[in-house]
Amino acid sequence: MTDGVHPYAGLIAFSVKLLSGTRARWFNCEPDARQRIYFANHTSHLDLVVLWAALPPEIRAATRPVAAKDYWTKANFRRYFATTVFRAVLVDRPEAVNGGGALAGRVLLDPLIEAVDDGYSLILFPEGTRGDGCEVGRFRAGLYYLLHLRPNLEAVPVYLENLNRVLPKGAILPAPVISRVTFGPPLRPYDGEDKDTFLDRARDAVLSLRNV
Repeated sequence: MTDGVHPYAGLIAFSVKLLSGTRARWFNCEPDARQRIYFANHTSHLDLVVLWAALPPEIRAATRPVAAKDYWTKANFRRYFATTVFRAVLVDRPEAVNGGGALAGRVLLDPLIEAVDDGYSLILFPEGTRGDGCEVGRFRAGLYYLLHLRPNLEAVPVYLENLNRVLPKGAILPAPVISRVTFGPPLRPYDGEDKDTFLDRARDAVLSLRNV
């Protein structure tokens, strides 16, 4: 399944953790090597690296972030770090596939399903785009469908705090600000739970970690 972590990934993760002062906290949840979907709020391009770096090394080696293809392939150095260093699963935005219809959703899930079937856990940002650090936007449906297609997965909510201040939108260089990564108790869709109800519950689970 896994083939080790690229040496640059470890170096970048260490540097980002040092710069951001990131502290990882596990609230009613313990690190576990079982396959999981770590889903979080999204406010900075550092989110991917910081959340990945907050995982214990043995879990980190078996976890791949999911990232937007249009951004991470726009320049050669971004593509290199996304695909070679962090082994990200790159996906199109829904509106870029067949006009964003129902077929688009399945096409977008295919690379995630492939990664899961290869034995990897995933890091997912269900908002689909960066927020302002104050509010958490509505979640897109991918998380729900992924858990239905692969019901053995656990979904772990994660709240990322202050990363929008470490690397604000439009900034090139990060600023030293203390940030936190809080992992919450795993959840799964209930039997018969509809998509919107589950996604609201998953979003609430992320928001609840603000105050723990």
